[in-house]
Amino acid sequence: MASGDLAGMYQQVILEHSREKHGFGLQPEADASNHQLNPTCGDELTMQLHLDGNVVRSLTWEGAGCSISMASASLLHDLAPGLTVDEMHARIDLFRELMHSKGAGIEDDEPLGDAVVLEGVSKYMARVKCAMLAWVALEADLAQVAA
Repeated sequence: MASGDLAGMYQQVILEHSREKHGFGLQPEADASNHQLNPTCGDELTMQLHLDGNVVRSLTWEGAGCSISMASASLLHDLAPGLTVDEMHARIDLFRELMHSKGAGIEDDEPLGDAVVLEGVSKYMARVKCAMLAWVALEADLAQVAA
């Protein structure tokens, strides 16, 4: 597959996730909840973490913003269930590494699942904060449950 075809497919996945927001809608009970704001572009998001012991049962979220931030939250929702808290921390660190790659990618992006489609965002520093918003909110949620 040509790199242009791949980029187009990735863009399509991002647009689909920004329209069909997986996990959208807060629930009355959550183990942790955190609100994040990206003042650069006005994106905001509240991420809720739902655990079964040390395992992520689900993520739910609400927010408004650009297609990148909304798609990133949706993709994160799909990735998280079934991961342990430690595995989730490792995925956040890996995603942060991907976002700092400036388009070069990372050696092993398989653990990120479909969230790897956001790799192209790393070429645009102003957009990295958009992609990171949900991941930073989840990181804060994980810190709440660890405290």
